Amino acid sequence: MASKENRRITDLGTLKALAHPLRLKLYRLMFVAEVATASQLAEQVDEAVSLVSYHLRKLAEHGLIEEAEPRSGDARERWWQRASEGVSIRDEDFRDAPEKASAHVAAIRLFQDQRSEMYRTYLDEREQWGREWNRASHDAESLLRLTAPELTEFKEELQNLIKRYDEQGRAREAAGETEGREHVALHVYGFPFRP
Repeated sequence: MASKENRRITDLGTLKALAHPLRLKLYRLMFVAEVATASQLAEQVDEAVSLVSYHLRKLAEHGLIEEAEPRSGDARERWWQRASEGVSIRDEDFRDAPEKASAHVAAIRLFQDQRSEMYRTYLDEREQWGREWNRASHDAESLLRLTAPELTEFKEELQNLIKRYDEQGRAREAAGETEGREHVALHVYGFPFRP
């Protein structure tokens, strides 16, 4: 059963295991599916089942996903689920050696690239979502004047708000309120810059 806590990734091996384009997609899909087989995931990423199985085993070796209770009578099927509520990757855990810092930056760039790809896909398909979803979706940029402690406080408040909406939505879905409910990606970045 997945832990209700985020797993903090502090070692280079686990970071590299996650920072692989296909593994990151599979990891993200595990959040959407909650439990899945390699065959089910292979269809979604348009890859061979054997390749997807290999990458799922790599994620499992690093404790990012784990085997789940079988959902069918087919003993050949191996079911997977995420091992924790999510992961957190902090810059401070990868600053003590140049190769760690470089791997951390490369991983964050991959995460950003895949997030941008998700948003571009939405933009390309937005007419299929209809007026209500297009009105609800947003893209905003705010240029604030903050100190590092103020940005930290803002980040924590925002994370709590996101968690509240996620728990509320999941509870309503569990209570049978599924009409109109979709997966929603929320990407937020807060960082300093100088013009």
